[in-house]
Amino acid sequence: MTTEVTRRDLFTAAATLGAGALLRGGSAASAAQAAGPFPLSLNTSTLRPASLEDKVEIAAKAGYDAIELWSNELDKHAGDGKSLKDLGKRVTDLGLFVPNIIGLFGCMPPQDDRRPQALETARKRMDCAAQVGAKCIAAIPAGNHADIDLFWAAQRYQEFLSMGREFGLKVAFEFVGFFKSVYTLGQATCVALEAKDRTACLVADTFHLFRGGSGFDGIRHLNGDFLHIFHFNDAPADKPREQQGDGDRVYPGDGHLPLVQLVRDLKAIGYTGPLSLEVFNQEYYKQDPLTVARTGIEKMRAVVAAA
Repeated sequence: MTTEVTRRDLFTAAATLGAGALLRGGSAASAAQAAGPFPLSLNTSTLRPASLEDKVEIAAKAGYDAIELWSNELDKHAGDGKSLKDLGKRVTDLGLFVPNIIGLFGCMPPQDDRRPQALETARKRMDCAAQVGAKCIAAIPAGNHADIDLFWAAQRYQEFLSMGREFGLKVAFEFVGFFKSVYTLGQATCVALEAKDRTACLVADTFHLFRGGSGFDGIRHLNGDFLHIFHFNDAPADKPREQQGDGDRVYPGDGHLPLVQLVRDLKAIGYTGPLSLEVFNQEYYKQDPLTVARTGIEKMRAVVAAA
């Protein structure tokens, strides 16, 4: 058994006892100091340029527990004649897991004549996600549908929840702070609740809570199980909120978002899912990917430790 696999097994045991995530090669006590109850995940958007295989290797070397992948990367990997099942095995062999795939983009087109194609695309992406061993895939509505009916969206989400079960996948609803459709925590919560499905859940993101104007106080009103994964990042204070985009994200702790209090609130509601580092920073893309990954996990550990 490799050191990484041993670490994964110990992490599972420690999480059951409330000891938290284990550092690679470390002890349960050091794990509790580093990440509390949260597995730490690397969202592959954080690293560019690097191949998907390299990103998996880097995530393991940097000490992450999980790696969050994107559908377009899986499409390219399969299109290049490579096996998604083999990729999933490599992830597991390195002691990682895949908590989520991003995702079902634009999966709720307002035009009825586009729905069959959207459903077919979703089915193909779910199949890829299942092959790589993912636990979940994110459903993301069309961004420019400004007059979206949340109850209509809930019906569409319900369809994807049912489809996901065919592939052994959870389907989490994701809101995007700069979209015109669903951009607040309250809207997303409505969609998930009105889907009337016990497995309904959300992908939340610190940047989108900030950018969409939700703020962070609403998290205390949720149950931890209602959140499948939490994208973790920060935002600068020297640019108006409404003007910020994905490229403005910075490492956790390098901006002005109330991340320490957020972590306290996540602990209070019983959230034990992954914190996933997701940034799209052009300056980071110029740096060595392993350095970026290591810097990111240390920044996350510091925020969690401060909570």
